Amino acid sequence: MAIITFSRQSAALGDELSQLVAKKMNYTFVGREDLEKKIVALGFPKEKLHKYDEKSPGFFASLAKDRDEYLDYLQTAVLEVADENNCVIVGRGSSVILNSVQNHFCFRVLASKNDRIQRLNELLQLDEKRAEKKLAVADKQKSGFYKSFFNCQVDDPTLYHAVINTSAVDLDAAAEMIVTLVKASITQKKEELGRLRLDEMLVCQRIVNMLILEYCLNINFLHATARDGKVILHGVADSTAIVERALTITQAELPEYKVESAINVVQDFKAYPQ
Repeated sequence: MAIITFSRQSAALGDELSQLVAKKMNYTFVGREDLEKKIVALGFPKEKLHKYDEKSPGFFASLAKDRDEYLDYLQTAVLEVADENNCVIVGRGSSVILNSVQNHFCFRVLASKNDRIQRLNELLQLDEKRAEKKLAVADKQKSGFYKSFFNCQVDDPTLYHAVINTSAVDLDAAAEMIVTLVKASITQKKEELGRLRLDEMLVCQRIVNMLILEYCLNINFLHATARDGKVILHGVADSTAIVERALTITQAELPEYKVESAINVVQDFKAYPQ
């Protein structure tokens, strides 16, 4: 059992390749619309998705509290899908979100500029100049999305198990390569470790959601980590009272864990415009 994620350039046949891999592996395919529906079902307003969904947030959007809430909902959606195992997830930073999960395999799909332009011409009937401009905008948006939300470069090859060039490799051959790699690499030990890691990540994400979305605690950039029976809260708050409240709530919710704080207290800290 494995989790497979894809990051792809626009018009590089990444969606087509990921669907083919899912079919060959008999895995559940989770595309853009599936993740969007899950994010909205979890509670994020549908009308605000367009600000952040695989886009570089504008200046004011990047400072808005919605930005952090979107990330919390996105991570929850990806983790819950991955928790079901045997799935293929496309885009939305899923490769980065799951990068510490041992039975996760991630791939980057790209193609030559000329092939991408030709594909857009065929798909949208755009002339070469307009197609090239559309690709440039899409590449910039995706790059900004990864930099803003995950502080990484989407085209960094070290993020992935393999980079596939669909201008050089036939789709079916590429899919077979990926299937072979995953089947040769997955082990029972990796599955067990991956399951434990996902459980820890879900515990952390759900406690963050509870503190921020239910209790409305004013802790900026809040995230949690869990290892070896310990949960540590990270972020920035403007008072020790808020930190103590977060610790009390978390310990009550997770009595089986030892809960600690690495939250920085900065008086009069304001992460968002008032």
